[in-house]
This record gives sequence, structure tokens and C-alpha cells, in this order.
Amino acid sequence: MTKITPLALAEVLHITPKRHGDARGWFAETWSREAMSEAGVEAEFVQDNQAFSAKAGTVRGLHFQQTPHAQAKLVRVLSGAIYDVALDVRPGSASYGQWVGAELTADRGEQLFIPRGFAHGYVTLTNDCELFYKVDGLYAPQTEGGVLWNDPDLAIPWPIAGDPILSDKDRILPRLKDLARVSF
Repeated sequence: MTKITPLALAEVLHITPKRHGDARGWFAETWSREAMSEAGVEAEFVQDNQAFSAKAGTVRGLHFQQTPHAQAKLVRVLSGAIYDVALDVRPGSASYGQWVGAELTADRGEQLFIPRGFAHGYVTLTNDCELFYKVDGLYAPQTEGGVLWNDPDLAIPWPIAGDPILSDKDRILPRLKDLARVSF
């Protein structure tokens, strides 16, 4: 049975699929519409994405897409380990500006469900880190946005030793307090 645990922001779910193993290895059901529906998730995934980062300390995010192309994500690690973060950027939300984080590893097989209205980002904890994630909205660059990964007002304790590896785009994202009005 898959273990589904709400984090401190209850809409963000930490999911650990049960692995059934024997001498050959193991099998796990990584997505079940029925199990997720019972947990309150009604996402209809339309696209699968895969990302690879060669070096530990690579930061991606914090990214989101807004209406009419907002996205929920189901993230899992295929190789290596990450520290994964979800930040509530829904205007008017009681938890606006709050974030949760969780370590996800290929060895343990955990996943994170990040609903629409949350910015998402992660840092790789190992070299040769590969992620797979499902989204319930197609990529639409005209609706993408983000928040600076190291915004001092958020005080996210990213587990990074040394200088992070960032894209040029992620280096110049706005702080949360400077984020233009968004809609989900």
C-alpha cells in the first residue's frame, strides 16, 4: 500500500510507494489515480518530464506556471537524491509565502505532489541526479514565473556545500515580496 502523508502545508503530499521485492529486485506502483483520489488529488496528468543534473549542488527553481496553464507536479528521483521544496504563491492563501521541503531519493523511492499555485524547486544532493515528474498542464512559457531560490525572507535552509550551480534565468528571479500579481 502506498503511504501518503500531508506535509506542514497539507496540500503538498509526501508519497512513498510500497516496494514489493524478491531475489530479482523490486516492483512499485508509482501512480494510482484511485489512491491519489482517496487522498484528495484529482490531477489528470498530461505530460511526463525527465531532468538530469550532472553535479551535486545544482539548483533548479523555484518555478511555477499560472492560469490558464497552472501545473500540479508529481516528482520522483530515478537516480541520486534531491532536497525538494514547494512554496505557496497563491494570492490570498492563508499559507502564502510558506514553504515545505523534503529529501527524495532513488533508493527509498519517495515522491512529492506539488499542487497548482505552488512554486517548485530543488537542489541535487548527489552527482548524476535524474528526476522524473508528471504534470497536469502543458508547458506554456508565457505563463511561467518564479521566485528567487535564496530569497532571504523565505530562509530556506538549502543543503548546499559551496557555490550552487544555477541557470542564468534562476539567478535573476524576483524575491517573493517583488513578485508581480499571479493567478491560479
